[in-house]
Amino acid sequence: MQNDEDRLRAALTRPARPSSDFDLNPAIALPPGRVLRPAAVLVPVWLRPDGARLILTKRASHLKHHPGQIAFPGGKVDAVDDGPVGAALREAQEEIGLSAELVTVLGTLPTHETVTGFTVTPVLALVRGDFTPVPEAGEVEEAFTVPLSHVLDPARYHIERRRWRGEWRRYYTVPYGPYYIWGATARILRGLADRVV
Repeated sequence: MQNDEDRLRAALTRPARPSSDFDLNPAIALPPGRVLRPAAVLVPVWLRPDGARLILTKRASHLKHHPGQIAFPGGKVDAVDDGPVGAALREAQEEIGLSAELVTVLGTLPTHETVTGFTVTPVLALVRGDFTPVPEAGEVEEAFTVPLSHVLDPARYHIERRRWRGEWRRYYTVPYGPYYIWGATARILRGLADRVV
């Protein structure tokens, strides 16, 4: 039986489907000539003695974009970043105090287009060693972990819907305890789950 690291590395070698907030909503017309802004997120899998866990954040409730939502550490790719990987590592350091020295990047997942006009590159990585998350004041309300086995189980995912800009929009969810993981975060994780055997 493969360990979690081997399963994730093998998953990256398997074919992947495109990923976007529009996957479940083919009737929504995308604006012609839209310009997407590059962003990156870190998908950090923490290898711990008690089992691998995914590190996620809960965004502060006063933020303009996605207040209170569950998200990966991440943000816009800046000119000073070494591409999406550099941006994801920088944002993880800023948002939860995760030092790049503890991180081993495995690769990237398919880019994900969001309804808010970003093309997000998810960077799959392993975290080893002792780590105490330090949420960035004002931006991150909480950092928490979810068992990797939970988000890699396709049976844990559900499709729900809500009204958005006058239209019904369907999206994935993968709830865990008090945490409602949905939208782009859940879609990216579902894409990974589909590639792990």
